[in-house]
Amino acid sequence: MLEIDGAEKSGSGALVRVAVALCSLVNRPMRMFRIRENREKQGLRPQHLLAVKGCASLTSGRVEGAAAGSREFSYYPGGKLNSGAFQWDIGTAGSATMMAFTLIPAALFAKESTRFTIRGGLFQDHAPTAFHMQEVLLPLLKRMGARISLRVVRPGYVPKGNGELEMTIEPMKGPLASLEMMERGDIEKIFGISMASHLATQSVARRMAERSCSLLAKKGFDPQIDVIEDGSAVQSGAALFLGAQTSQGCLLGFDMAGKRGRSSESIAERVVAGLFEDLETGAVVDRFAADQLIPFAGLARGRSRFLVPRRTDHIESSLWLIEKILGSRTEFKDNLICIDGKGFFRE
Repeated sequence: MLEIDGAEKSGSGALVRVAVALCSLVNRPMRMFRIRENREKQGLRPQHLLAVKGCASLTSGRVEGAAAGSREFSYYPGGKLNSGAFQWDIGTAGSATMMAFTLIPAALFAKESTRFTIRGGLFQDHAPTAFHMQEVLLPLLKRMGARISLRVVRPGYVPKGNGELEMTIEPMKGPLASLEMMERGDIEKIFGISMASHLATQSVARRMAERSCSLLAKKGFDPQIDVIEDGSAVQSGAALFLGAQTSQGCLLGFDMAGKRGRSSESIAERVVAGLFEDLETGAVVDRFAADQLIPFAGLARGRSRFLVPRRTDHIESSLWLIEKILGSRTEFKDNLICIDGKGFFRE
């Protein structure tokens, strides 16, 4: 039984997600305690709880002591990696994308393709949006050999959630490839998605896109931003994503959801500023993908190396967990992450 202190490092739900995902693969039981002790709302939130139960479904495992608000639980993977079609409903605006992130590793190493339908929040603060996962993380994982597609069926915002995404994961035929990204190169293209639900009369999506284009034009760029007027969400809401592609094949992104009191223009200003804050560091990945790539690099065959914008608690958490669970060797110096992966594969 692996004992994991949930108050270590970031002390966040990311510890739950990464630990459960990796233990599912290596078939090692774990007990986590002091879960999210440093957060205002301690213990498991509904999205964390469902992610744990989802991993149990994928491995034919079991969970003990887990409920909304639980500050500790035990997880016993069942040793299998099940494929097929699965559906989950978080029941709140909790992040459906972060739940999907938790489930991807087990699905990658199943024997057949796996399809998830997850309902919850797709666009909110404190979690990368479905657009960031679709446009940045999944293309980066494709470089490592993962074949994953994501479709936004219906947007979901705070507080009602009820968004829906569909994800299809094809099985790996061998270990993931390592990720070697040391040079960012020149910015070749800036692109984006500006979406608003039930806000067409206020021209929210158009205004976010126009303000983004104006700011980027001053920096010498002519971005291509898709404007989406959505009518399928259960409530009004908005989201803006901007991404940059470089001559070395790097992808960096930044995004933000709408919120009462945030103008369309202020959202655009924050997203443009956030994207260029990361670009100006010379990093090859953005602040969000920086920690999300770590578990996959830990599983990959060979040494991964990539420059990140800055040191964060989430990066520290993920490095700590791949060392603890996978036995991967890691080094983090001068914003360069080096990971000697384990070459994980299940015949």
